[in-house]
Amino acid sequence: MIEIDGSQGEGGGQLVRTALALSTLTQKPFEVTDIRKNRPEPGLKAQHLTAIRALKQICNAQTSPCEIGSTSLRYLPQQVKAGTYNSDIGTAGSITLLLQALLPPLIKASKKSVLTIAGGTCGKWQAPIEYFELVLLPFLQRFATITCSIQKRGYYPKGGGNVTITIIPKPNSPQVWNLEEQGTLVSIKGISHASADLSQKKVAERQAAAAQLLLKKYKVPIDIQIIYSNTLSTGSGITLAARFHKNDEFHTILGADELGERMISAEDVGTKAAQKLSAEIDSGAAVDMHAADQLLPFLALSYGIIKTSQITEHTRSNIAVIEKFVPVAFSIVQKKIVCKASDNDDTKK
Repeated sequence: MIEIDGSQGEGGGQLVRTALALSTLTQKPFEVTDIRKNRPEPGLKAQHLTAIRALKQICNAQTSPCEIGSTSLRYLPQQVKAGTYNSDIGTAGSITLLLQALLPPLIKASKKSVLTIAGGTCGKWQAPIEYFELVLLPFLQRFATITCSIQKRGYYPKGGGNVTITIIPKPNSPQVWNLEEQGTLVSIKGISHASADLSQKKVAERQAAAAQLLLKKYKVPIDIQIIYSNTLSTGSGITLAARFHKNDEFHTILGADELGERMISAEDVGTKAAQKLSAEIDSGAAVDMHAADQLLPFLALSYGIIKTSQITEHTRSNIAVIEKFVPVAFSIVQKKIVCKASDNDDTKK
């Protein structure tokens, strides 16, 4: 039984999501205590419980009794079963955070799986679904053919978003990651979205125009899609993705996003997102700071190196958990994250 201190490092829900994902993938049970101890409201949140319920379907997992606010969890997985699964977080809880627990085991399953998830598509302290679609998915295609269909967006506080993820695993192990260099910037894409009640104020257009104004200095094509949706709550946001080539082929993507808020102008939202992306581009990184920690469980499945713009506490905490489940050893050299087989791994020698 692997034991995890939920208060270590940044002490957030990332520890639980990573543990659930890799426990299910490796069939190694775990127990975590002091869950989210460093948060204002410690314990499991709705999206954690939804992940646990989903994994009980996916791998017939057995758990200790748990509810919202539970600060400990014992989890015993069984064999992963590919299939069609529906999950409803029931709040504006993050769909993308839920996917962190479900995707790793399903991309290594034997057959196609389809996930339909209801919840929040964007919010504070979470990657919006557009970031998942524009930035993370291109990296994950090496493991599986994955498509993301956004049926409905869901803003805080009512949520109500709906997303379908289709996963068709690829049988062969992917090549080692080699993302030390940025490559040549070839284009910038984005999605500026808002609830339909903000359309008369042209919020999505103004977010996009402000972002484009700042980013035009890079002298590459910029294409920011404008989307309005009928939603349960008012909201907006913008996600940007800078695409890089190497030897005339796709190499990497850097992303950034910003959430609209009351009393903050649409122009400021677009400008802040563009400033974040600009900082990532100018850093010379091949993977942005937020993608880096989210990609670590997948990096552990194929080894390699990625250069990011900043080593966050999320990254360090994720590494500590991953090394408990997978026979790998991470090292950080300046802003490069290196993942190799540990001394006790004989599977890839």
